[in-house]
Amino acid sequence: MDTEVNIGATGATRAHARRMFSASRLIVMLAVIAVAVTTLSAGIGYGLARQNDELLWSEQRASLQNAIAEFRALFGQTEKVDPRFVHLVEQSTGLNNLKFETEPEPGSREMQPVMDAHGRIDGFFTWDKAYPGMQTMHRLMPIIAGIAILLVSFAGFSLWQLRRARHELNASEAQAARAADEDTLTGLPNRRKMLVLLEAAIAARLGQKPLTFALLELSGLHEIDEEIGMIRREEFLADAVMSTKDYLPANATLGRMGTTEFAVICDGDVDARTMLRSMIGAIADLHRSDTEVRIGAYAGYAQVPRDANRPDELVRHARLALRAAAEKGSGIVVAFEQSIDTLSKDQNFIRRELPRAIAAEALELHYQPIVAAQGGRIVGVEALLRWTHATRGPIGPAVFIPVAEQIGLMDKLGAFVLRRALIEAKRWPELYVAVNLSPLQVRDRSIVDLVRDVLAETGVAPSRLMLEITEGVLIDNPDEMVKRIEDLHKLGVRIALDDFGSGYSNLGYLQRFPLDKLKIDRSFVTALGNSANGGVIIQAIVALGRALGLSVLVEGVETEQQRVLLRLAGCDEMQGFLFAKPAPAKTIDRLLAQAKQNARMMPPREALTA
Repeated sequence: MDTEVNIGATGATRAHARRMFSASRLIVMLAVIAVAVTTLSAGIGYGLARQNDELLWSEQRASLQNAIAEFRALFGQTEKVDPRFVHLVEQSTGLNNLKFETEPEPGSREMQPVMDAHGRIDGFFTWDKAYPGMQTMHRLMPIIAGIAILLVSFAGFSLWQLRRARHELNASEAQAARAADEDTLTGLPNRRKMLVLLEAAIAARLGQKPLTFALLELSGLHEIDEEIGMIRREEFLADAVMSTKDYLPANATLGRMGTTEFAVICDGDVDARTMLRSMIGAIADLHRSDTEVRIGAYAGYAQVPRDANRPDELVRHARLALRAAAEKGSGIVVAFEQSIDTLSKDQNFIRRELPRAIAAEALELHYQPIVAAQGGRIVGVEALLRWTHATRGPIGPAVFIPVAEQIGLMDKLGAFVLRRALIEAKRWPELYVAVNLSPLQVRDRSIVDLVRDVLAETGVAPSRLMLEITEGVLIDNPDEMVKRIEDLHKLGVRIALDDFGSGYSNLGYLQRFPLDKLKIDRSFVTALGNSANGGVIIQAIVALGRALGLSVLVEGVETEQQRVLLRLAGCDEMQGFLFAKPAPAKTIDRLLAQAKQNARMMPPREALTA
């Protein structure tokens, strides 16, 4: 869903902002630590350098004092001192530019007086004070200062980056808060928010005051995608939804539940069906100048307290109603009823149990005899699929066949019916067997290969197989269906058009498609005797079949009066409860055996007039 995608994208942005913020904060911390370490190192370096210089000075003075003692022992008077001695003292003490002066000039040079035996000053040793440690530190200072400036600049940049990351994080958090509750395309409350609002609305409901929860699904968006593209489709969708807001009561809330699904929460008495029909009408009337395609919608709704009292039950029931509306088509509004829930539970049961039944071969075939209109002789049987569940009992084909089509099991069911019918038909070599093909089977190109393989596997003559198809499948893709039926005909099988008259009954495709038999729908048989033109319609269909070279079979014959009228109308074959109900193969064996015995016992005159 788009909402989930948007929330996921927002979450990724927020995570990225958090990573940036954490990284920036770590960098700032490291930069501050580096500046502190550099400053501390510089201070310690200066201290150590000065300490080393002072230690050097103490050592030099001690050495000088020793040299002065030797000087006094060697020279009694100090008017003149040998410069070589001074040089030796300079080398031994390490003093820089050492001199002996009787009257030194005041200045920055260091001085050490030389005393005679009577305590008088004979002169002074002077020298330039050296700062080796400090000088080293002075040379290093530009480098240290440069590193410090670089680190301070880096720390400043990191602080700026940290503020920027914090701003982005705050923005992404705010965006995440909006995305958690709001659809980005329409600005409507999203699925999460709508469920929260629904729960709050139910909790705040007073007494028996009703509350409606409706789901509305847009249809026809695939054509919009092909016409104007998916991106502009989103704009079209937003326009369509916004056009419905004028039809909502003031206390209603519209939200987006999914890509094409929207919800309405309406508190209080409201004509939900009229409201939803107006919304659907607004969507259907929406038109854009850049496309001729229009979209539709259908809706389902449930109400508190009539249908449910808990939010989850209300949503589930509304969704079941929406699903029922979808099956009926665009423009339909369905209110939840308990029968819908029962049907849904039955479908879920079939979805779960039918694959197991197929795997365990728990399905079986019943056969209903087909008799000749003249004489009543059994000429064929129609294979009908039956399922008797161990706990639920019999489940009709009208119930489980649509589910099998939905979950993709028709290929297995169709192959089972065809194979089982031909295997059991081998016990009745004088009869043909009719097998119904679902529309999905006919549309599948592999049906020809399946029929060919099963015929070869069972050894049944192709002429004994009658495949029944419905009218609807012929108009889906006429050219392909013509080719499909021709390919089946080449195998030697026959094709019957089932339930003729209940659908389109287009005479054009009767001429176009290579059919062998028309099977008149039972609704025309019911009209016999009750409608003035019932018999006339059947006579017209029979005449049409004769003109096209088709035999005519009529189903649903239940009374003797119907049998007589249908025979007089010219029908070739009949089928119905008057002759026999669908039954297992063993019952058909007994019917055939009994029919043969009756034929042997019947007097020749009666046999001729039967």
